[in-house]
Amino acid sequence: MSTTTIRLSDELKQRIRLAAERSGTTTHGFILQAIVEKTEQEALRQDFNETANQRYADIVASGETIPWQEMRRYLEQSMEGKRPARPAARKLAP
Repeated sequence: MSTTTIRLSDELKQRIRLAAERSGTTTHGFILQAIVEKTEQEALRQDFNETANQRYADIVASGETIPWQEMRRYLEQSMEGKRPARPAARKLAP
């Protein structure tokens, strides 16, 4: 383990102290958890962007997609507990 120094404004230090107290942890523990959560969030964002870019590349390459209205209907019915048929991708008219 190594040590890293960060400089915090007095106002931010106070906010962190109060938040740590409310969450039942130390200031140090609160800061470490915040760094862990932010790091995990960034990894998820990167994975999301990579997936989105790959899916867009697939759409461009194949020319096939699902119209939003069909996908929306499918998602809404799925949320209602129904088991709708999954819409099929197809080439859309230009």
